[in-house]
Amino acid sequence: MADLRERVQREPGRECCGLLAGRDCVITEILPATNAASEPASAYEIAPRELFDLIREIRSAGVELMGIYHSHPNGKNEPSARDIVQAYYPDVAYFILSPRADADKPVRAFSIQDGTSVEIEICAL
Repeated sequence: MADLRERVQREPGRECCGLLAGRDCVITEILPATNAASEPASAYEIAPRELFDLIREIRSAGVELMGIYHSHPNGKNEPSARDIVQAYYPDVAYFILSPRADADKPVRAFSIQDGTSVEIEICAL
C-alpha cells in the first residue's frame, strides 16, 4: 500500500487512478492510469483505450483484475455518490486514497454492488 500512498502524494490536487491485479486475494501489480476526466480535481476516468490496454496487460501477465483505485484529494476517502453510480466492476474492490496527512486510514477499500458500498478490511503482508 506504500506504493499507492506515494502515488497520491505526487499529485495531491488531482484524483490519481489505476488498476490493481494479482491472484489468490493478494495484490501483486499496481497499474497506474492517466486521469482523463474533464475535472481531474474532483473526478476520475480511465480512457477506454487505456483501460483496454491495462486489462490486456493483466491477462498477459496471468493475473486477474482485483481492484480499481483512485484518490479523493478534497474530501473523505469513502465512496462518493458518483463513485457508487460508476462502479461498473462489482466483483473487484474499489480502493480510495487520501493525500491528507491527518487521514485515519489513508487507503480504504470498498465492495460496491447494487448501489451499496461496504468497507473491506485491507491486510498488509
